[in-house]
Amino acid sequence: MESALYYLATLATLSVLVVLCIGLYTLLGKSTASLSQKLMRWRVGLQFLAILLIVGFVLVSR
Repeated sequence: MESALYYLATLATLSVLVVLCIGLYTLLGKSTASLSQKLMRWRVGLQFLAILLIVGFVLVSR
């Protein structure tokens, strides 16, 4: 269980990084503002999930 939470937290954190980079790229590029807003909303949701997984990992590893 502990290793599964570790890998899920790592995957969630990396997905936050990917969505952040894509969102910043679309914000600075010539794409629509709605796409950038949608990606930033996804980033916030993924950050929430990543925090929950990290807290769960810390609680389980005690």
